[in-house]
Amino acid sequence: MTSELAQSQPIISVRGLTKIYHAGEVDVHALRGVDLDVQPGEFVSIVGPSGSGKSTLFHILGGLTHPTSGTIRIAGRDLFGMSDAERTELRKTTVGFVFQKYNLLPTLTARGNIEIARDIAHRNGPLPPQFLDILKLLGIESRLDHKPRALSGGEQQRVAIARAIVNQPAILLADEPTGNLDTENSNAVLALLRDLNHRLGQTILMITHNPEAASYGHRVVRMRDGHIE
Repeated sequence: MTSELAQSQPIISVRGLTKIYHAGEVDVHALRGVDLDVQPGEFVSIVGPSGSGKSTLFHILGGLTHPTSGTIRIAGRDLFGMSDAERTELRKTTVGFVFQKYNLLPTLTARGNIEIARDIAHRNGPLPPQFLDILKLLGIESRLDHKPRALSGGEQQRVAIARAIVNQPAILLADEPTGNLDTENSNAVLALLRDLNHRLGQTILMITHNPEAASYGHRVVRMRDGHIE
């Protein structure tokens, strides 16, 4: 990490984060006082076994689940001090999501799946010319007119990545992005994420259970039993 990275203000700042789920009469403590800072342009991997709390952290950072207590600031803004509408707008413009299951719409082409993210963010019209360079980096510029069923798993995940970054979000959150891929495609997708980070300065926070995948980041954060070790 560069000295500029280390000295900048965190783009993600988490303090005292807890999450308790109620299962009947039992309280399940998914997160237990998590503190975490992520700097602009950093690629952070969060690794841990199932049940460690990493996916709960992902969903809270994305504003998809409310914490029980604690504070989260995204790009300087209090995530849960916002209204629901403001939080939705933040997800449209500031945070991009990549999931394990791709979540592509089967009736749309790859181009359509990417453009729908622009439509949701009220950025109508064709893909901007500069985005074509990113499509080339992702290796899908020749696959834009194919529907998901005609794409390999690796290609579908690359389309999902393109959709996540088409609105130039400050932060990319990736939840087990290689979980459904074989080793070759996993390595290709991880290399692409690293390239996006290096070439575009894209801030990436990646959740994974795989230490080898985690090694692609600048920094590895290990979780266990709701704590950061």
